[in-house]
Amino acid sequence: MGTKITKAVIPAAGLGTRFLPATKALPKEMLPVVDKPAIQYVVEEAVKAGLDDILVVTGRNKHALANHFDRVTELEATLESKGDGNKLRMVNEATALAEMHYVRQGDPRGLGHAVLRARMHVGNQPFAVLLGDDLIDARDELLTRMIEVAETRTTTVVALLEVDPSVVHMYGVASIEETDEDDVVRITGLVEKPAAEDAPSNYAVIGRYVLQPEVFDVLEKTEPGKGNEIQLTDALETLAADTSIAGGVYGVVFRGRRYDTGDKLDYIKAIIQLASDREDLGGDLRPWLKEYAKGL
Repeated sequence: MGTKITKAVIPAAGLGTRFLPATKALPKEMLPVVDKPAIQYVVEEAVKAGLDDILVVTGRNKHALANHFDRVTELEATLESKGDGNKLRMVNEATALAEMHYVRQGDPRGLGHAVLRARMHVGNQPFAVLLGDDLIDARDELLTRMIEVAETRTTTVVALLEVDPSVVHMYGVASIEETDEDDVVRITGLVEKPAAEDAPSNYAVIGRYVLQPEVFDVLEKTEPGKGNEIQLTDALETLAADTSIAGGVYGVVFRGRRYDTGDKLDYIKAIIQLASDREDLGGDLRPWLKEYAKGL
């Protein structure tokens, strides 16, 4: 049994150019998904999986991220004076979710570089990495299962999703071998955004990782790859190829509900899907959607 995992890293230093002009002044991680910013869903997921020490890797003009998880005493006092306990509860929930820490990435040199910025905070412990563009439905288990596999096998674990071969060029793609567990595979190789004809499978890496601390030494030696950035996928490829470094790399195959907020269309779909399932919104929204769709 490996070391108990308690720390999570959330890279949030990107410029959010796909959502301009909205992200000119507002971090993309703060864009609302129904009534909560996207990053709050990610933090809630980490906390639910038992990770209460969270480091957010930020960049320039990202002060709103820290402000969201901090207290706003004037707002709290106003809501309390109005007797608006429900809104006060929601505000306080964001403040009390976890022990939040922040570090600046500086130059945006890729996901691998962002993970490297967490080295001093994480130390010599395994840790989780959660990307804000992927929202995992709270009703489905993924991160908890990944942590279980990582602690049991003392290895690096990534989340895998079977995708249509036509979209493999958008992901890191894994070569896999089956194990004795239905939802766990051993990863023998990884390719970053391959052409469909070059992809080793249709198992795509999505934005959840549980990493052993040895990944930091590998990242330090990883040369810039696609986009002249330090790719986390390249470091994982090294770990997968040499099981003596940190026990290799395994994948947990996710078959639940995932919402991609990485581009405009998928972001809109995510809002509609989540709102449709809400008790307070779905009852009115679903009939309206059906009527609206009739006129298209």
